[in-house]
Amino acid sequence: MKLQHTLARSLVAVRTWPFVIDLGLACCALALFAAFVHTGEYWMGRPVPVVPISTSIWALPVYAFNSIFRIAIAYFLSLIFAVTYGYTAAYNPRIEAWMIALLDILQSIPVLSFLPPVVLAMVALIPGHQLGIEMGVILLIFTGQVWNLAFSFYSSIKTIPREMIEASRVYRFSAWQRFWQLEMPYAAIGLVWNSIVSVAGGWFALIACEMFTMGDRNFQLPGLGSYLQTATIEGNLGALFAGFAAMILIVVATDQLVWRPLIAWSDKFKFEQVEAADRVTSPILALLQRSRVFTTVPGRVWTSLEEPIYRRLSRTRECRVIQPSDDSVRGRVPPGLWVLAVALLSAAAWGGAQAVLMLHTITWPELRLLLESAVATFLRVVAALLISAAWTIPVGVAIGLTPRLARVVQPLAQVLASIPATAFFPILLIGLVKIGGGLGIGSIALMLLGTQWYILFNVIAGAMSIPSDLHEVAQIFHFTRWQRWTRLILPGIFPYLITGMVTASGGAWNASVFAEYSHLQDRTLQTIGLGAQIDAATDNGQFPILLLATILISLMVVTMNRLVWRKLYRLAETRYKLEG
Repeated sequence: MKLQHTLARSLVAVRTWPFVIDLGLACCALALFAAFVHTGEYWMGRPVPVVPISTSIWALPVYAFNSIFRIAIAYFLSLIFAVTYGYTAAYNPRIEAWMIALLDILQSIPVLSFLPPVVLAMVALIPGHQLGIEMGVILLIFTGQVWNLAFSFYSSIKTIPREMIEASRVYRFSAWQRFWQLEMPYAAIGLVWNSIVSVAGGWFALIACEMFTMGDRNFQLPGLGSYLQTATIEGNLGALFAGFAAMILIVVATDQLVWRPLIAWSDKFKFEQVEAADRVTSPILALLQRSRVFTTVPGRVWTSLEEPIYRRLSRTRECRVIQPSDDSVRGRVPPGLWVLAVALLSAAAWGGAQAVLMLHTITWPELRLLLESAVATFLRVVAALLISAAWTIPVGVAIGLTPRLARVVQPLAQVLASIPATAFFPILLIGLVKIGGGLGIGSIALMLLGTQWYILFNVIAGAMSIPSDLHEVAQIFHFTRWQRWTRLILPGIFPYLITGMVTASGGAWNASVFAEYSHLQDRTLQTIGLGAQIDAATDNGQFPILLLATILISLMVVTMNRLVWRKLYRLAETRYKLEG
């Protein structure tokens, strides 16, 4: 009788839990729909550039919701752009070098350099509605999230093993099939880990974009970024720590509800022939997999959309005839890209002419100060990169290769990485003032907060993507620790490490704006550097100085790209490409 009673209770639990999970998912969907409706009503209302910011703790939930919504929209736009841009660059050799150079420049330009043109353009395009101001801020957050995702996807496409590409060609995959069944799965691990850093970059940009001054115009939107800035300006430590605690709570919830399930899900795309003994797990993912709606509805919807596409593709020549593997076939640029290139060149020519007219107003003392600032910021960026790499490479490899350590350290690292560096800045600035220090050396410490996570998480992704059978081969041949590092680990993580270094470089340039210039109560802390010049020019509406500082950053980034990063990317695509 006891056995029957136990089996009956187990059967009831098996039947009840999926219903409870489905009910919870339905409630979440309704709440999300209501949030969309409420936000849409606010955005379609009349524009309110300056919203009074309350430092009350009770205002934090509404501010947090507004900030999360902006970051989520910016992230999905970033993901779409990154995949499109990376795919186009990887499969079009004629424009690949130009696209990667442009991407390197854009990811290194500080957010405040985009601020005036983006906000003014959005307000002019959508007049009479709050949507114009909100879209301007969302696009600025987009500029803080998109670049490392694009670099990650591009690097993954370029390092797909040749035998996998040959297999897709022999099985006559169409471009659509190859994208969904080979390229996206192979890039999944890198995209997930870079998404964590991208969202952190979104918080970084959010704090700068929700409350700013542009010449004689002020913009102040309700959100956590404006809450933290207001608390910092007022010197309200209680409100500052409350906002900081709310941000940590959001980051922890995001880590448990989003990132850990995605990491566990993406682990199945690891390229290996022998399954690893220890797999990444997530209680939330296991719970979702018990939902009938979650496991059946998306699959049926996707199948209903996918089957007609595959049926139509099966009749095309691309799927009936094995295509040649000559790179010249892939390198043909579609006519639409040529039209887009001509349009961009025309716009660049017009913008260049306007820039020359604007730069005529800059005096020699201002030019000399900008050149000195460029050298100072460049040295700080290099120092931040070297210090970051010195500790993130061994720590990232240890986390990626040691499951027990990963279970403890990985969640903590994800939480720390997801907290934006700008959230630490007010506390560090207050500490610097109390000890009588300045930003000359302290700015390097502030830059580290904006660079180290890019390298760490790319190294973790690289270490996790090393096939388990290669580790077993190293054990069979009794590799020493030096041999494991030089012949397995460093070659295995090399493509990911270069992606992390490139994106960390951009993060350092972006962090220079906050690290070299900041308002604290009634004081302005600054040191010589391009970041300080950009910030001061934005505050004072000095657009010629802002433009020239951005041009100097672009020139230095292009030089580094040609002399260092392009050669290292080529090395990663050839010598350290994983293939049989």
